[in-house]
Amino acid sequence: MTDLAALHDVTKAYAGVPALRGARLTIAPGEVHALVGENGAGKSTLIKILAGVTPPDAASIAIDGRSVSIDTPHAAADLGLRFIHQELDVVPALSVAENIFLGRRYPMRPAGFIDWRTLGQAATEAMGRLGITDIDPRRKMARLGLGDQMLVRLSAAFLDRGTAPARLYVMDEPTASLNGEETERLFRVLREIRDTGRSVLYVTHRLDEVMRLCDRVTVMRGGETISTAATSDTSEAAIIRDMIGRPVDEAYPRRATPVSDETVLDVDDLAGAGIGPVRLAVKAGEIVGLAGLSGAGQSEVLRLLMAADRRTGRVRVAAKPQQAAQPPQAWRSGLAYVPRERRSEGLMLTRSIAANVTLPHLRLFARGGFLNRGSEREAVSAAGDEVRLVARGPDQHCYKLSGGNQQKVLFARALLERPRILLLDEPTRGVDVGAKFDIYTLIREVSSRGTAILIASSDFPELLGMCDRIIVMRDGRIGGVLPAADLSEEDLLTHCYGHAAAAPATAAASGA
Repeated sequence: MTDLAALHDVTKAYAGVPALRGARLTIAPGEVHALVGENGAGKSTLIKILAGVTPPDAASIAIDGRSVSIDTPHAAADLGLRFIHQELDVVPALSVAENIFLGRRYPMRPAGFIDWRTLGQAATEAMGRLGITDIDPRRKMARLGLGDQMLVRLSAAFLDRGTAPARLYVMDEPTASLNGEETERLFRVLREIRDTGRSVLYVTHRLDEVMRLCDRVTVMRGGETISTAATSDTSEAAIIRDMIGRPVDEAYPRRATPVSDETVLDVDDLAGAGIGPVRLAVKAGEIVGLAGLSGAGQSEVLRLLMAADRRTGRVRVAAKPQQAAQPPQAWRSGLAYVPRERRSEGLMLTRSIAANVTLPHLRLFARGGFLNRGSEREAVSAAGDEVRLVARGPDQHCYKLSGGNQQKVLFARALLERPRILLLDEPTRGVDVGAKFDIYTLIREVSSRGTAILIASSDFPELLGMCDRIIVMRDGRIGGVLPAADLSEEDLLTHCYGHAAAAPATAAASGA
């Protein structure tokens, strides 16, 4: 059988530094093919070459057995290639329909005006492929949640107007912002694509998705293709070994110290827009998860605790009332926060690592109204060592770091003043297996020092592997609290839907 797409001997270097070293990738018709590897392995560069965004130094590329040159994105589209990137390329001020048509010619009326009715109908049809029937194509993107925005951008890949029919969909971390229901909806569509003879190149760090969805998996490391195998003939452990060059004994480090009896976070009647009242308590060294469907309120609870949104209620930190009207006061009271979206909510990408790490802590380095750069650099270097940051130094710009190292910069910021309470929103979103293990190890180390940790995550295995208890959120309220031990993903999802009776919300949330 002729491969749908075949890339051989692909090389690319930036300023003399090799990004790809003779990489190869073959995709058969009618398959879902996973492409995995740590950040910096060369996946993104290989995809950009296939997309016509980045020219290779050397490469042999064939589509349907015919040698081709893909030198522009339009050339890739004319070959039936579609690309969905991890970072949301949306225009918040435009409508859903307009965002679906980004980069395409709008349908026009004879008089030269946009045919808005046809635009809306085409957008509705594209969303219908994903089973989306509850998003108005006229609605502004800014009014949608992150998960719905991702679904809209995914829908754009199923719009064939004005381009050659799609043959291959290339998806980079498409489920990073989706909940379990949305992910299953996407998987159903991808299986339909496969069954019609079209193909999917699925780039992800979630190996459980690889094993559930994909037919074959290609592993890259250091710019080279290490292996390609049928998922039925390999295992997650073997994939991890090929990705990082060594075996990982445990995906989730075990607790080394017991949870203290001291309550360091005590929340009573916390409420905000669409949230609450919420009552919960977390003990020193305890790791508590926040789980729920998209929009259930997990992220919003963390933002309310950090005073990032207007709130009511009482928050006590180490038995002291927190008078936090704004995030700076929350930081000074002993809370620290790693936001969900590192690029849009967390980092100043064009600034240095040092500027990003010390942003909420500048008072520590001020001397007579001036910043003591020496003490700042010393503190940032120590924080970078603690979080296992791989960088050239405190002065390196954050946009030059991999996703995993950008996330570690946020952890370095959060841990700089040894917080009593650490709030983590999707802490491993979009990072590779090696960086995930580093982050999980760091969370355990911080917990062992007595820091209370709240984790909001859509990654159920992550919650089950790291947490002592899991608070289930439904419609902005606590629907119940479950011990993580011996709990399955299916059980947790059932509780999120409200189809099972969880522990009493008030007593369990307080740790009683």
